Amino acid sequence: MHDSPTPGPSGTAEPLAGGLKPRHMTMLGLGGVIGAGLFVGSGAGIAVAGPGIVLSYLIAGVLAMLVMRMLGEMSAALPASGAFSVHAERALGRWAGFSVGWLYWFLLVVVLAVEATGAAGIAHGWVPAVPQWAWVLLFMVVFTAANLVAVKNFGEFEFWFATLKVGAIVLFLVLGLLAICGLLPDTEAVGLANLTGHGGFLPEGWGGVVSGVLAVVFAFGGLEVVTIAAAESEDPAPAVGRAVRSAVWRIVFFYIGSMLVIVTVLPWTAMEPGKSPYVAVLDHIGVPAAGQIMNVVVFVALLSALNANLYGSSRMVFSLAERGEAPRALLRVTGGGVPRRAVFASVAFGFVSVLLNLKWPDSIFHYLLNAVGAVLLFVWALIALSQLRLRARMTPDEVAALPLRMWGFPWLTRVALGAMGVILLLMLTDRDARPQLLWSTGATALVLVVAGVREWSSRREKDERLPT
Repeated sequence: MHDSPTPGPSGTAEPLAGGLKPRHMTMLGLGGVIGAGLFVGSGAGIAVAGPGIVLSYLIAGVLAMLVMRMLGEMSAALPASGAFSVHAERALGRWAGFSVGWLYWFLLVVVLAVEATGAAGIAHGWVPAVPQWAWVLLFMVVFTAANLVAVKNFGEFEFWFATLKVGAIVLFLVLGLLAICGLLPDTEAVGLANLTGHGGFLPEGWGGVVSGVLAVVFAFGGLEVVTIAAAESEDPAPAVGRAVRSAVWRIVFFYIGSMLVIVTVLPWTAMEPGKSPYVAVLDHIGVPAAGQIMNVVVFVALLSALNANLYGSSRMVFSLAERGEAPRALLRVTGGGVPRRAVFASVAFGFVSVLLNLKWPDSIFHYLLNAVGAVLLFVWALIALSQLRLRARMTPDEVAALPLRMWGFPWLTRVALGAMGVILLLMLTDRDARPQLLWSTGATALVLVVAGVREWSSRREKDERLPT
């Protein structure tokens, strides 16, 4: 083990080991985003939007695609373990790099505890003799160990983990299409009756579509991890471009395709609260033990997302330490190039969640989610502002040399920023979303205050060192 060098945002080599292949990076992006939000949480969106949930996912997916395109442009030009935190520092100043880095780290460490809690609830249902908190402890130990191995082994592990749930979605889409066409045994073609009946395609009007966006937009969080991984890929600049393009299109296809199948096969009014719409469809078309099959898929999806988010959070806090925004003790890496202390720092809250599950096993999941509800939108907004600033500084020749470019600059970037502002305003007026926004705004305000104090202190020290 050795002390790593401290590269700044100028592009000097990262001390972390390379070894991630393009297929690893693509699956890492999918692993971070496909979780319970799709398999279970999508039911809440269908309940408020009906078949219009397809449009809700399309709107949220386009927003996520624009953000990832901006992020891909910056990350392909300057791959770094801190990704958008490094870009924000270059574009807007140290306060922005500090703020977006710590906000995203906070988001990921809470979400990985949520994922461990969700997976533990499923495992406890299978083996009631083992309490929920014990399962959380087991998952934390196993995935901490997985993140301490050489990154190429971690990448292979996550590749197969994510492949399982991608395969499950593809199989679901195939079965759903066969059922829609009446090609499965004992089924008749349903056509478009469920899309146009039961109140029409927009039974709750455009207001329902908007409510659906509020319910599903956060399901796209986690795609950002693929740009964090760029610094440890074998050929960073082209690798991150390919990974961003393929991961985003696949996610939008999987999400929107799944929703189309669900609301076409079943009337949206037939969805049961708390039950996965995927299970409802599989039950309807006669797949044996559909509930248990989906429980296994959700279980794998949660653990895969936990694994990817632990990776992303450890690299983010490592990058913060590189730039003096986190304790320098976190810069220690193993001989294999793994930031061991950063991994331990990032998994610490997961172990704290063991105690929270011991005390409040039934409610902790809900409170943890509320704590980070809108942080993702604040992070996305800083990504967009950073891309606006950095691209505006570039010469035409530099823009032409970019491996990946944002579409319709600067207008589409501004449209995305405006859409985020509208979503935040709508959350403020929505009774269910308001607590998430308030908790997240409080967390964001705290980080911004700390960043401002640090900036003021740094400038004061510089002024005092200047000759009078």
